[in-house]
Amino acid sequence: MSDSSSARPAVPVLDVWCELQCPDCRSALDDLRALRARYGDRLELRLRHFPLEKHKHAFAAAQAAEEAAEQGAAWPYVEAVLARVTELDGKGEALLLEVAGELGLDVEEFDTALIDGRHILIVDADQAEGKAIGVTGTPTYVIDGERLDGGKSQEGLRERVEEIVDRLLAGQDA
Repeated sequence: MSDSSSARPAVPVLDVWCELQCPDCRSALDDLRALRARYGDRLELRLRHFPLEKHKHAFAAAQAAEEAAEQGAAWPYVEAVLARVTELDGKGEALLLEVAGELGLDVEEFDTALIDGRHILIVDADQAEGKAIGVTGTPTYVIDGERLDGGKSQEGLRERVEEIVDRLLAGQDA
């Protein structure tokens, strides 16, 4: 039985450790959009949560992003919230619900998810894993076992990610 699809390696995964109240993560969106444009479905961008204690709405925002993922709109939601990162400081959870409504998502379900805490375990697990591998700030990228810290500077990070992805993709063709 020769099923050729099972022989094909999975696409490279870029873990993006992100925090939705983080201005650096907002500026990283351009890099993420460029990577998405360049690789399309040949690279999986995986949202990982790393809410920082200094941002009081970050934990709720991470839970809201998980709810958006469940409703099929993780990245559009993340981008929309990050675009209004300064508003999140003042509006808090009201902004998280507002953005959900603007994207046509089920706002009541968002509200319920934030109240019942159904996504807390995912956020906690991401945060624990991030700490375990040395994530200290956001954005941080991990690809092919290499950690790239964008919290200090994002200079050259996209190029480094592209080098690694290109190498991984070239290895698949070999």
